[in-house]
Amino acid sequence: SQLVENVGLNQFIVNYTSITDSPRFKYRGLLLDTSRHYLPVERLEQSLDAMAYNKLNVFHWHMTDDQSFPYVSQAYPELSLKGAYNPKTHVYTKENIQHIIEYAAERGIRVVVEFDTPGHTLAWGAGQPGLLTPCYANGKPNGLYGPIDPSKRSTYEFIETLLKEVLNRFPDQYFHLGGDEVDYNCWRSNPDINDFIKQKNIFKKTTSMSNKKSNEPYAKLEEYYVLKVVDIVKKLNRTSIVWQEVFDNNAKLSNETVVHVWKLDNWPLELSNVTKAGYQAILSSCWYLNKISYGTDWHKYYTCEPFNFKATEQQYSLVIGGEATIWGEWVDASNVIGRTWPRALAVAERLWSSRDLKNPMAANRRFDRQRCLM
Repeated sequence: SQLVENVGLNQFIVNYTSITDSPRFKYRGLLLDTSRHYLPVERLEQSLDAMAYNKLNVFHWHMTDDQSFPYVSQAYPELSLKGAYNPKTHVYTKENIQHIIEYAAERGIRVVVEFDTPGHTLAWGAGQPGLLTPCYANGKPNGLYGPIDPSKRSTYEFIETLLKEVLNRFPDQYFHLGGDEVDYNCWRSNPDINDFIKQKNIFKKTTSMSNKKSNEPYAKLEEYYVLKVVDIVKKLNRTSIVWQEVFDNNAKLSNETVVHVWKLDNWPLELSNVTKAGYQAILSSCWYLNKISYGTDWHKYYTCEPFNFKATEQQYSLVIGGEATIWGEWVDASNVIGRTWPRALAVAERLWSSRDLKNPMAANRRFDRQRCLM
């Protein structure tokens, strides 16, 4: 369709063309958030069609969050029965998931699922009592709940059973286990958590750390949790992707772990530090499509260069690609396509084409035509 041009009533021309092409980055992703607002299967299909038209090849499915738990689990059916917006209409069944994976595969797209923990998990608590940390005020529970409780053995038994099922349904080698924006206030207030920290000598383990943020004992508690989940994922023969906070807190991750860079503040330095430490990296910082502005805003996405940091060739080789994100706070089935496309064209071309192809004004004509084709 990109080669054929309509020049009149039922008249078409096609250029005689020889193409030699390949992508610059192997990971070219799009994140959709199906927790803050539920996205029906047909919208996921439309998104996958659009990805294929523009050569994006990884669908990052941010499945769950604080707002809802739409995944229907056979092992823990209460998670969606009590955690979804509607347990009949606003969920993804085993059959739905299989259909989406097959639909994506037919279009050359991998599906990488994310179950973000230990934060962003309030919707989990309704269907799994005892999983979340009770918050305290003035020495008493105040009725609020924080992140997953990392001090209980039952937590890891639950996580392992759930992930066995999830990874059986999602065959991709990569699993995104989250790890971002963990609020430590609830852990800090809970006497059982503090007793656990003392018992495990987590306070002592922080004294040798030079990074002040990493000296925070609750950051080390988060590391304790994340490393246990990484081990579970590894035991299930999969590779973990984590949000950058896990790396920032100096967690001692295994070499194959991929770090997902998303924060806007000085992301080139973050990429430099991640790759210098020997980890593979994915960039999303400059491609948050849910942040919209009036008029033409895609130029800033187009001119964002993943290699915009001084590094060795070895470090550059560890940047496996990038990902546009469309978070769901103000995005639902009514506007997800219009918010994402055609603006994601800019990210798609940046991740596919040569670094030298960087003038957005020169891309205007191609993008206008591609918008009409879509």
